[in-house]
Amino acid sequence: MPKYVIERIIPGAGQLTSEQLAAISKVSCGVLNTLGPRIQWVESFVTADKIYCIYIAPDEATVREHARLGQFPADSVQAVRAMIDPTTAEAA
Repeated sequence: MPKYVIERIIPGAGQLTSEQLAAISKVSCGVLNTLGPRIQWVESFVTADKIYCIYIAPDEATVREHARLGQFPADSVQAVRAMIDPTTAEAA
């Protein structure tokens, strides 16, 4: 199943408290339970003014439906085309 990187522009995201992040996570998990097993949240990275999320889903529409139902921004949804890491250099 495809993997997606979602960019969520949330001014002040880096200032959110652990309680606020937990509340956001709870909403996201609730929506995921509603949508069923066809979408999975892998992890998210919080920066100063954005949250980058990694999801596995059948298509972009499902990712955007999760955002709509959770009332989260999904400013950019990009399908991952390949993954690389330092061991990629060893394969050449």
